[in-house]
Amino acid sequence: MNAQTIIESGRAVLGIEFGSTRIKAVLIDEENKPIAQGSHTWENQLVDGLWTYSIQAIWEGLQDCYASLRQNVKEQYGIEITKLAAIGISAMMHGYMPFGEDDKILVPFRTWRNTNTGQAAEELSKLFNFNIPLRWSISHLYQAILNGESHVNSIKYLTTLAGYIHWQLTGKKVLGIGDASGMIPIDPETKQFDASMIEKFEKLIAPKHLSWHLTDILPKVLLAGEDAGTLTEEGAKLLDVSGHLQAGTPLCPPEGDAGTGMAATNAVKVRTGNVSAGTSSFSMIVLEKNLSKPYSVIDIVTTPDGLPVAMVHCNNCTSEINAWVNVFDEYAKMLGIKQNTNELYTRLFNVALEGDADCGGLLSYNYVSGEPVAGLADGRPLFVRAANDKFTLANFMRTQLYAAVGVLKIGNDILFKDEKITVDRITGHGGYFTTKGVGQRILAAALNSPISVMETAGEGGAWGIALLASYCIHRQQGQSLPDFLDERVFAGNTGTEISPTPEDVAGFDAYIKAYKQGLEIEKAAVKYKAAK
Repeated sequence: MNAQTIIESGRAVLGIEFGSTRIKAVLIDEENKPIAQGSHTWENQLVDGLWTYSIQAIWEGLQDCYASLRQNVKEQYGIEITKLAAIGISAMMHGYMPFGEDDKILVPFRTWRNTNTGQAAEELSKLFNFNIPLRWSISHLYQAILNGESHVNSIKYLTTLAGYIHWQLTGKKVLGIGDASGMIPIDPETKQFDASMIEKFEKLIAPKHLSWHLTDILPKVLLAGEDAGTLTEEGAKLLDVSGHLQAGTPLCPPEGDAGTGMAATNAVKVRTGNVSAGTSSFSMIVLEKNLSKPYSVIDIVTTPDGLPVAMVHCNNCTSEINAWVNVFDEYAKMLGIKQNTNELYTRLFNVALEGDADCGGLLSYNYVSGEPVAGLADGRPLFVRAANDKFTLANFMRTQLYAAVGVLKIGNDILFKDEKITVDRITGHGGYFTTKGVGQRILAAALNSPISVMETAGEGGAWGIALLASYCIHRQQGQSLPDFLDERVFAGNTGTEISPTPEDVAGFDAYIKAYKQGLEIEKAAVKYKAAK
């Protein structure tokens, strides 16, 4: 059956993911292959010292993204989308979206990028004996309580961005377990929010005499494949303002970008892992044993079907690279040179491989915002060199690529060197890997591990959530998510693998040693360079 027939007959599956800089929609066929796509570009805003996206921007972005998909379908196939087989909604994880009695948000959406929750995260980590990151929903909630914010007593529902959109489309207050694990820790046995930690939290806040109990304001936790509701008439109109899309389509549990990354890279089995590297970066290693103790730089979350995962999350990755590429693009234009942006990225990434393995002594910090793994609540992008360092274009670009995964290395060194975690396969995806072989080779050196990249790496999280939606309707009786991905999606494809070279590993180790020492320079930049 060709793509046109699949779309016309309502058999296509839609996945939509809200990334930090782009909202992307992917339509897939019954073989789980992309057949159409749409997108919308957006940016977070710093409002009253907090990173946010407005409710208006969320819905305008979703509607424009879907309209872009409709246009792509019309251009390719000359038809309109009227029915879908399944839909999946995904978004950047964590953050804080509290709603009141009238289902209106009580304060602007506080995204994962905010680092104002230090006191709350520290106190909760001690209370639970479990690492609670700054960006988790429970940290934001408790910090709001500590701050005495007036809205807290009015909370009726607390969810994530993906959970919010799903709720508006279906009327269901549910959340996929992977995204839920970025709100409050999950009990690995019950696959629900950890009851003992909820009880401890309730006792902690009891003196505040709030009008709610935590269990009453949280979404219901669902595993991959479970019923998460259907698209309502109102939801269909919210998604497709043209009015062509019919209601009644089933939706899979809404997930976070970490879960969709695992699905998109077939990294949901024990001893597999993936690295997502774009505006932010994170690594996900599916654990076969518990870590020996909590670590402040390692988060324990879950796969979409509930297995424990060690996550190293970095707030910053490619934004500083993009800024420098824009500078080079300006220079080319000043000289009257017409330069395709994608080609410029390719040339600059490839020249990095000609640089010294230790970047010739150059250092770069890509901290557009704070970086909790490095212990910084705020950040300043920074390039540092000594007079005798080898300041060449190749070394400059190489240090930018190193910096993009430098913090990721710091966290993963704990897993691989201290905890002796073993993995069979790590797969990379995201914009960092777009130039063939370059980001892959750099990450292999950083983690001292072979890195695979699949041809589908560029499809990203929208494809990943589409796969989870496809799993809901196409899985066989009793078929697990790992088996579905192995048998129905990837069929043995593990991508192209690059192994680290001893020279590259030694060079990155030397770089990261200097990088850690140089963090004092970054701290001084934060202190003395004011942010506007």
